[in-house]
Amino acid sequence: MSPRSARSPEPIDVPYEPPQLARANGIDICFDIFGYSDAEPMVMIMGLGAQMIHWDDDFCRELASNGFRVIRFDNRDIGLSSKMAGGKPFTLYELAKLRFLGTPVSAPYKLSDMATDVVALLDVLRIRSAHVVGASMGGMIAQEMAITYPERLRSLTSIMSTTGNPRLPQPSRAVSLLLLKPQPTGYEAFLERFKQTWLFLRVGSFPDDEARDIDRAERTYARGLSPAGVGRQLRAILASGSRKERLATVTTPTLVIHGKIDPLVHPAAGRDTAASIPGAKLMMVDRMGHALPISMWSLVIDAISRHAHGAKLQQPLQVNARRAG
Repeated sequence: MSPRSARSPEPIDVPYEPPQLARANGIDICFDIFGYSDAEPMVMIMGLGAQMIHWDDDFCRELASNGFRVIRFDNRDIGLSSKMAGGKPFTLYELAKLRFLGTPVSAPYKLSDMATDVVALLDVLRIRSAHVVGASMGGMIAQEMAITYPERLRSLTSIMSTTGNPRLPQPSRAVSLLLLKPQPTGYEAFLERFKQTWLFLRVGSFPDDEARDIDRAERTYARGLSPAGVGRQLRAILASGSRKERLATVTTPTLVIHGKIDPLVHPAAGRDTAASIPGAKLMMVDRMGHALPISMWSLVIDAISRHAHGAKLQQPLQVNARRAG
């Protein structure tokens, strides 16, 4: 499926509740909300080392305008949420032992703990169930929610994520080095790394996004960096293992969205995710890497919205219905 032509998003006027802290699952979680209070709740879960603002403000406003109360938040160990303790920086040596010897990775917490964070946040907000959208690591957390807390999900959308199946193609050495390279904490060095990282992840030229990268980097820097927290999140991913077999128990209506040229999470991971969840729909997107460029927002938002609004009408299916480009 091909994205629509590039365009700069027009401002959309929806109610906005500014950032605040919620005490949930024993930690402080920073969140904000776009949309009307009586709209269907939709919680957005970001990926490894990514603050909640990586769900762009305009992306959230556009999604909210489709009839949702959009809740985004900082995962533990990132942004303005609580920072944890423990865990050494992950090394290529540990990665090699994991891949070739199956040596377990130690971690202060796992993805299941992060899934419980989300459920606890919903409890604080007095939301019985919500549509759940997760990107990359956020998709893994959302999958854990669907496995362990199925009653809390109205629908599941897993974007550029994976089941953790060890048989799937793994990131190249170059990508692994990028992930494990220490994050600079100096202002200028951070801005340059931010730009280079997103150029790599988007794969190709996306002028609208490139024009925003400095502003996005400055905003991220101003909210605070947590290199050790990113390392603990990476450990949580690797220590949590595969969800493939457990995903067979998921009954939540599921949509899987994945880029055909994702350089970080191989496109096979998207297909594997859809194949592992009964009744899941799969949308493979042309020219999409490991990012959500502005030119693809309408396509992705439309898919999420149609899926969520249609979830109440869906029944668990026996086979996967796939929509591919």
